[in-house]
Formats: sequence, C-alpha cells, structure tokens
Amino acid sequence: MSMVQSVDSVALLPAYLAAGTAVLVLLVDLVLARRAATVGAAATGALATIVAAVAVGAGEERRTFCVGADCSYVFGGRAALVAALVALLALGVLALSGPLLRDGTTPVGEFCFLLACSMTGGVVLGAAGDLITLIVAVEALTLPLYVLVGLRRGSLASAEAAVTFFVVSVVATTLTLLGAALLYAVTGSLHLERLGTILADRSELLDLPLTTVAVTLVLGGLAFKVAAVPFHAWAPATYDGAPLPVAAYLSTASKLGGVVALLAVVQHALPNDVAGPVLALVAALTMTVGNLVALRQRRTVRLLAWSSVAQAGYILAPLGALALADPDARSGAYAAALAYAVFFVLLELAAFAGVVALRPAGADGGHLDDLRGAARRHPWVGAGLAFALIGLAGLPPGLAGLFAKVTVVRSLLGGDAGWLALLVAVNAVIGLAYYLRFAALLYAPTGDAPAVAGRPARVVAAALAVATLIAVVVGFAPQLVLDLAGS
Repeated sequence: MSMVQSVDSVALLPAYLAAGTAVLVLLVDLVLARRAATVGAAATGALATIVAAVAVGAGEERRTFCVGADCSYVFGGRAALVAALVALLALGVLALSGPLLRDGTTPVGEFCFLLACSMTGGVVLGAAGDLITLIVAVEALTLPLYVLVGLRRGSLASAEAAVTFFVVSVVATTLTLLGAALLYAVTGSLHLERLGTILADRSELLDLPLTTVAVTLVLGGLAFKVAAVPFHAWAPATYDGAPLPVAAYLSTASKLGGVVALLAVVQHALPNDVAGPVLALVAALTMTVGNLVALRQRRTVRLLAWSSVAQAGYILAPLGALALADPDARSGAYAAALAYAVFFVLLELAAFAGVVALRPAGADGGHLDDLRGAARRHPWVGAGLAFALIGLAGLPPGLAGLFAKVTVVRSLLGGDAGWLALLVAVNAVIGLAYYLRFAALLYAPTGDAPAVAGRPARVVAAALAVATLIAVVVGFAPQLVLDLAGS
C-alpha cells in the first residue's frame, strides 16, 4: 500500500529564500557585474531569510516530507533559532568581507554565491529530521567553505588551508555516512525519532558490536565538524590560512552547524548511556587541550582558533551528563549546550570583526604584537574587541558569556556530573589568562611594535558594533534563548 508524502511549503520558506539568495547573486553578478549590487543582493537575501525564519518559527511546529508519523523536516522554535542565527552570521561575515572584496584578490560573485549556498545548508540543518537530510545539510554548509578558504588569489597559505580542510572533512563525512549506514542496518530506519524509539524499545540491539561501532562512527564524524579533541588538529592551520572573514565564518557558522547536528543525533537517535560517557570524555579533553595550547599562541587567529576548540568543549560538556540525568535534566542539558553555542558564535563574530577592523585590508590576523596599543589609536573598535574577549572569558560586563558558563555548570550539577562542572570551572580560569592578556595588549603602550596599517572600514566597525550589541541584548534575555533552544 502506497503512502502519500506531505509537503508544507510554509515550513520550507526560509530554505527557499536562502537557496533563492544564491541564485539571485549569480544572476545579479552575471547581468550587472557590479560589486555593490552583488553584495547588496546577498545581504537582502540573508535579511529575508532571517525574517522568514522568525515568522515561521513564531507559530506552531510545522512538519513536512512526512510518511506516517516519520518526518524528514521539522521546523519549530529551535530550527527557527538556528536558521536565523546562521543567516545573521552570513550577513555579519558579508559585512566583514568589504575590505577583502575591494582589494581585487577575491572574486565577488563567487564569494557571495558560495556564502549563500553555505547559509542554505545551515538553514536546513536546524530542521533535519532524518540522518540523510542531516548529513546533506551539514555538507551543504561545509562544501562551499573548501572553496572560500582557498579563494584568495596568489596565496599559498590559503591554498594549503583549503586542502587541509578538504581532506579532513572528506574523512569526517565518510565516517558519518558509514555510521549512518550501520545504524540503518541495525534498526531499519533513518528518521531520528524512530531510531531513538527502536533503540529504546529493543535494548538487545545495544549489546550488538555493530551498534557500538555505528554510534562511535557517527559521533566521531560529527566531532570533526566541531573540531573536538582528538579530531581538532585541522582547525588552527585552516583558520590561520583562510581569509579573515572566512575564518570568522568557519569559527562561528561552521562550528554551530556541527553542534546542531551532534545535538540532533544525540537527543533523538543515539542511546544516552552510550553517547553520554563518550561525550563527557571528549568535552573534558577538548576544553583542556584547547585552553592549554591557546596559552602558548602568539598569532592572533591561531589563538582564537585554539580558544574556539576550548569553547567547543564547554558546548559539549552538558551532554556528558546524559547517561546519569533524568528526562527533565537531559532536556536542560540539550538547551544549555545550544544556548552556549548561540552566545559563543555571537561573541566570536565580534572578536573576529575587531581583528578585521584593526588589520590592513586583505591581511591575515598577524601576530598579537601587531595589535599592541590598537585600542589607543582606535578607541571604539578596540573597546568592542576587548568586550568580546572578556565575554568569551565569561567575565562581566560580558553578560552573554557569563550566563553561558553559568548555564553549563548548572546543567552539569543538575545531571550529577560534578567532576565535569569542576573541570569547566578550572578551564574557565585557565582561559582568563590568554583572553585578558590579549585584551590588555590592546591598551598597552605601543613602544617599538608595528603600527596598525590603515583605518578600520566603517562597515567593519559597524558589524563589530552590531555583533557586540546583539551579544549584550541576548545576555539580558537568557531565558528566551533557553526556551528556544529547548523547544
């Protein structure tokens, strides 16, 4: 007996607009061939995607591509939050790319098209209801970044970073696909909620070695995308070799996509008593290794890259309590992990915006000493960068970062994972050393350090101000983010 598959175009509206943005950018670049028009089309599409995500997500949860009770696309509050945030990050990165696109080394049409394609993958990812949709969305988010990383003409470092990123991502995708295939062999289903139900009802499946291998492969493949230890080594070299705006997108939207994918499979599909202890160990190693190595960094982007590895550990930490937590505590753990990711990507975008604004157009992040005394020459931009660093460290007045760490610790204590909460606190103290050292360097006497070349572009300074403002506002509305993350 055949079953009719339902299609809800309203639920798909944000994805339609994101994909339409990519097509519109190609047409505008082909017909008008003007940088301002191409960038304007990409920015308009990103804004439209944000509005559509908020409007559709404000109502009841919408499901589409359903066969019976199993749906491949579920657009609710969490999906709306992810879609709007990814589009916002794409818009912010587009603003940061102004100096890069003006210097002529990066083709404008290709850059905006690839960014819009990646945004489309992120919009779909938050609503993925089965493993195939999830993996395709992750790849749609990631594939354009291979080219974006190496798109700068005449840069050997950019080409090397692109090759490194490509090779590692292909391996990660292969592992995830193999794990998904093995899960299908064990359960006969690919829908996330159905997978979780089957594994919960048929406990004998958990004793099969094939199930353990499948779960391990899926978690390992997605851990590559998050740059979690021991799958992290690609991130610092790739971030440092990529153009600064692309590195900002990698550190925010790409990491957010990996976190969302990991949350989806852990919450709906994988058994908590298997995934929880693995994620607890991964989180502990990730935050510790990231912080300790960040202490030794002297290049700006590498410091931010290693700190983002540590931040990934904080994001994954609440999931380490899943095996011990009751259902209510598990729901709080998922919400805490996603809420932390939201706060992190906003503050990380603000930090990269500050570095872009204080460096010459088209330059890489340089060394920390290149930014010595930068806040004395550019007070407002320097203050914004310092605020973002303080927020990432989890200190007031960076309320978003402070709330994020408190939320993680509270979820761990509620899940009877006190040892992991203690480790989070210890690592937060370690992180203070390099974040505060970086912030203090901005106000240090210049001495014989190289002067910052050029004035920050207005659009870059504006992007920094907007990202910082959003981080502050979100810090004053933590419960709203938690509610959306948990819905």
